[in-house]
Amino acid sequence: MSIASNKDQINYVMRTVEERKVRFIQLWFTDILGTPKSFSITPAELENALEEGMTFDGSAIDGFSRVQESDVLAFPDPKTFQILPFQKGNSELARIFCDVYNLDQTPFEGCPRHVLKRTLTKARGLNYNFFASPEIEYFYFAKQDPPGSPQPLDNGSYFELTVADLSSDLRKRTVLALEEIGIPVEYAQHEDAPSQHEIDLRYTDALTMADTIMTVRLVIKEVAQDNNVYASFMPKPLEGVQGSGMHTHFSLFQGDQNVFYDPDAEKFLSETARHFIAGLLHHAHEITAITNQWVNSYKRLVSGYEAPIHISWAHNNRSALVRVPVTKASHPEATRIEYRAPDPACNPYLCFSVVLAAGLDGIQNAMELPKEANNNLFEMSDRELKKAGIRPLPMTLEAALTEMEKSELVAETLGEHVFEWFLRNKYYEWNQYSRHISHYELARYFPTL
Repeated sequence: MSIASNKDQINYVMRTVEERKVRFIQLWFTDILGTPKSFSITPAELENALEEGMTFDGSAIDGFSRVQESDVLAFPDPKTFQILPFQKGNSELARIFCDVYNLDQTPFEGCPRHVLKRTLTKARGLNYNFFASPEIEYFYFAKQDPPGSPQPLDNGSYFELTVADLSSDLRKRTVLALEEIGIPVEYAQHEDAPSQHEIDLRYTDALTMADTIMTVRLVIKEVAQDNNVYASFMPKPLEGVQGSGMHTHFSLFQGDQNVFYDPDAEKFLSETARHFIAGLLHHAHEITAITNQWVNSYKRLVSGYEAPIHISWAHNNRSALVRVPVTKASHPEATRIEYRAPDPACNPYLCFSVVLAAGLDGIQNAMELPKEANNNLFEMSDRELKKAGIRPLPMTLEAALTEMEKSELVAETLGEHVFEWFLRNKYYEWNQYSRHISHYELARYFPTL
């Protein structure tokens, strides 16, 4: 097997580094939780890195290697090379995403990018290519010294149009920075909660999009930090208002054909799309620990704040877990599905992997799509939901982990290394949280018990 990438791509990277006077190249990868990691090399080391990889100590990354098998290889993917919009003095800074390999050049099992690439390879074996387009929500908060409760920068709401203020200016600067490095933004807007904003990214293949999400999160934080502001992707940082989701639009293609589109089907939703949705609903409770991986994620997935909490689907019903958006009359071939559970703090490589695996299972087993949920599910009683056969998503991280632990699909998709480590890490997080005495408990119980 040859890991070395296309020579033309390598030559392009080397030429660009020289022409743009890049002084440092950051090699990017993520740990299992999706935390960005990197180390920097100089242009003198770049060609060797592209051809042979760079050795680093995997035991220093939580969830990677054990001490006795610590060294691994970071192999840069030249297709991901990009000049970053943050100049360092008179020189430029670049980044490039890496796949992590063992020293014998076999894929390292703890690399989330490999997990997604393996799932995409399975899809290609069925003649499918997987595309994604996320809506990334996040908050801006004032920096405090010492740190205290989150302080929003504005009191705006949906699509708020105001005179120039700091938060709208930060969002504008972020969009311009993303466009500068070749990341196309489809929409940018104020979201419902105070100081909450949203950036929607244009469709591309799932691997490129996972890399892009990692870049976007860094750029949002960098632009905020440059203006002495904190940007947060925490799913629910403020009580009593909406949390931040990452509703993501998905579709499958065969060549140039969107297989979710059928011109002869009702509302153009193909049989393949219906099976995909059925698979996603069937496995939704198992994959939620991946799409919503933090204790705080489940403070967002509660009734009353527009987040999906019921395993259901519908055309253009935002209370459903899977929504089929109405496409423009001029572009019905843009038929797609929107999965509304993920939040912006998830690991996008693992999130996309389990969503795709669940959908493919629905296609391969010709799963039947349940009845469409046409009602506002937030207004239905538990009895009505049960009668309609609509189950809830897991309500806590612990409940989600219990479902994940029983899932053959998730275990097979993630691989033993990632599956076992993720469960251990997340059960530890839950146990730590369970021992914490919250302000709510003190305020409610201490005066009277």
